[in-house]
Amino acid sequence: MTTFDETKISEAITSAYFKKLLDRLVSDVVIAGAGPSGLTAGYYLARKGFKVTIIEKHLSIGGGIWGGGMAMNEVAVQDPAVPILQEMGIRHDRQHEGLRTVDAVELASGLCLKAIQAGVVVLNLINVEDVCVRDGRVTGVVANRTMISNVLAVDPITFTAKATLDATGHEAAVVATLQKRGPTFKLPETAAIGEGPMDAAKGETFVVEHASEVFPGLWVSGMSVCAVYGGPRMGPIFGGMLLSGKRVAELIAAKL
Repeated sequence: MTTFDETKISEAITSAYFKKLLDRLVSDVVIAGAGPSGLTAGYYLARKGFKVTIIEKHLSIGGGIWGGGMAMNEVAVQDPAVPILQEMGIRHDRQHEGLRTVDAVELASGLCLKAIQAGVVVLNLINVEDVCVRDGRVTGVVANRTMISNVLAVDPITFTAKATLDATGHEAAVVATLQKRGPTFKLPETAAIGEGPMDAAKGETFVVEHASEVFPGLWVSGMSVCAVYGGPRMGPIFGGMLLSGKRVAELIAAKL
């Protein structure tokens, strides 16, 4: 076996990471949140040739997929989203008319693998602290290490992009941050921060139909849609998340 020491391991990791980081300080699209809608949006945008960077505050990616329903690691996906599963090679079982079950671990890891293979770069353990705004348009995000953010007085860095997608889920963190900046940064009149109680069927349609640009340069998908527009939550069913990510990718691509 080739001999090496610990310093060479550290050099290899450090040089590879910072090469990746420097390349991703400017992207076509920066996505906050590596959950199902963010990974799906990233996959389809990267497939179209866009430079896509996903920022995730947690160590693991996949959002709420991993726990399934009440820590039973199976999730439901409705038939309209099955073509996305098939395209990504993710297996599924028919349970009831119009409904499939998917192993939560396979769905999360499958979305991650396909997004990365399409060209998406995921930077985990990085938290969005603020947004960049220039000439009335969001031009990226301000981010810090998750372990440092809101804990130590250490300044963040910026990731700039032509389009920014808030796929952070229930918290809609990017939109909420922008809203704190005052009346200059108002959302559309139809927006109502805070999601409603569970209505799975309505919620699954809602996240697809309302995936949109909420402020110039800033888009929402997945549960961020419900948090921003007052849509209902829907529990451990993820077809709407996948379809929302695909739809917002189409909208962003058309706008860019």
